[in-house]
Amino acid sequence: MDKGPQEAPNTTEDEVLRQIEQRLEQEMAAHQQTNRLLYSTVLAYGRFVPQQFLQLLNINSIVDVKLGDQAERRMTVMFSDIRNFTTLSETMTPRENFNFLNSYLSQMEPLIASHHGLIDKYIGDAIMALFPRTSDDAVSGAIAMLGKLAEYNDGRKRAGYVPVQIGIGLNAGMVMLGTVGGDKRMDGTVISDAVNLASRLEEMTKFYLTPLLLSEHTLYSLEDASKYHIRFLDRIRVKGRSSPVSVYEIFDNDEPALLQSKLATREKFESALAYYHMRDPHRALQLLEECMRAAPDDHVAQIYIDRCMDRRNSTNLDMLGEPMDWKDEFQIGVAEIDLQHKYLLSGMNQLIGAIQRGDREEIEDAASNLAGQATTLFSTEEQLMDEHDYPFTQDHIHEHKKFGDYFTTFRHMLTDGEQDHVILLFRAHLILLDWFANHTTRSDRHLGRYLASQEHAN
Repeated sequence: MDKGPQEAPNTTEDEVLRQIEQRLEQEMAAHQQTNRLLYSTVLAYGRFVPQQFLQLLNINSIVDVKLGDQAERRMTVMFSDIRNFTTLSETMTPRENFNFLNSYLSQMEPLIASHHGLIDKYIGDAIMALFPRTSDDAVSGAIAMLGKLAEYNDGRKRAGYVPVQIGIGLNAGMVMLGTVGGDKRMDGTVISDAVNLASRLEEMTKFYLTPLLLSEHTLYSLEDASKYHIRFLDRIRVKGRSSPVSVYEIFDNDEPALLQSKLATREKFESALAYYHMRDPHRALQLLEECMRAAPDDHVAQIYIDRCMDRRNSTNLDMLGEPMDWKDEFQIGVAEIDLQHKYLLSGMNQLIGAIQRGDREEIEDAASNLAGQATTLFSTEEQLMDEHDYPFTQDHIHEHKKFGDYFTTFRHMLTDGEQDHVILLFRAHLILLDWFANHTTRSDRHLGRYLASQEHAN
């Protein structure tokens, strides 16, 4: 039987199948190569525009970014900068400058990421980073950065290079994230007075010769401030705000001997600062000199000693410990809340007056009334937030809780009778009046704008 003519079609079919298989393999290889290219492109874009930044804007892909995209978030802003970088860079060639910067920044970037932060931008030798989850992430990240810097400097010393010093400022608050620019060139950015204050705090580290400063807004945002070594440092006025902001130092990264000395003198140091701000530089100077004897390397204590020497003959002194008048800037536009704010401020002033007079029974009554007024106000605000689905309810409630915690601690100070009235008046101003002014003009004003927009929309 002749099988020749019957085998030819099978052979042709096999060849066709092989050609199809080859074509499929080529298509699959090309598809895989395209996917690898796309993946590497996404990774490359991610180095310039972090995916986390896009997620905060509720954008899935960089191809979906449009000019004017924006979102409002509450987060902690970090500014970090190398001290005397200009002087340092003048001793290096351009290539050495870039090698040094990349060597340093490559040490810091992973620590920010591991603490749930994202780097918004590099500004020369400076880093601006955002921590969208908690202020504890930012503080822990900053402490880790300073720890890594110490290791990095050990390597520089062994190689014969000058150690590097940095300053870090942290501030928590509301920010606007978005895209700015034009059709041909746009950039992601963050806009807020919270950003400006973080930058200001970083600059202040140069003056105080301490590497890590945070605002009272950051302090009140911490879940448990006792986990860190913190002390009050100063009150500063920020451009655009009439109320000062309290500044605090975190000294966890100090050399062990200095850290222990600061811990041992912290209460005396903060008492000295209270006397200084309450117009008693003579008493402040005595305590500061005692602090310096225990901690000779405490640069901040020396700064305040110099201030006290200048102030002994000065008439331009702070007017703390006095009642605070109601201001139009405290109004948020919600009649019920504005009225309760007035009651709360009045209660704070009554407590301060009682402390000035030293009447223990009057102090206890005023503190009890103030606690009740705060509870009523906070309950009203939280009910309104719940009714109108305020997106930052939990953050706002956290601020209320922290005020309650600090006020409870302050009430214990009032009743134990161990502090004199000058220190108590200063603490009252920080814990009550400064908190009221800043909370009302920041968080409560934001709530007021939101409630107004909801009413307008309806």
